[in-house]
Amino acid sequence: MPKNKGKGGKNRKRGKNEADDEKRELVFKEDGQEYAQVLRMLGNGRCEAMCIDQNKRLCHIRGKMHKKVWITTGDIILVGLRDYQDDKADVILKYMPDEARLLKTYGELPDNVRLNEGIAGEMDDHDDGHGDSYLEFGDDDIDQI
Repeated sequence: MPKNKGKGGKNRKRGKNEADDEKRELVFKEDGQEYAQVLRMLGNGRCEAMCIDQNKRLCHIRGKMHKKVWITTGDIILVGLRDYQDDKADVILKYMPDEARLLKTYGELPDNVRLNEGIAGEMDDHDDGHGDSYLEFGDDDIDQI
């Protein structure tokens, strides 16, 4: 029986360069680019995002980011607009939560964009964000149960 000489398989090799983006410079949009918030993930490297210019676009996650940068619902991303298709865009960059807060303080993102929430713009003010609803009982209601 041969001895295992390595320190792990392909999953260990994938996660080798994981800590390279801890402190990076904040990237602002240029012409032909737009900020967007992910509405839902569609699979196959695609997502649906609401851009800041109030257009809903089908976004394609580029190969460099695919399976390396995990994009979820509610994330703020930078998309590259297409000249020939206005309803489609390409994901260029995903902003970390602290970078998204900085963009909002600089005035790049409008005030109606909600950060740090699961579903973009679909949460009510009275909702606690956990998705489960509960009933509140008073003291006299508990006696009846």
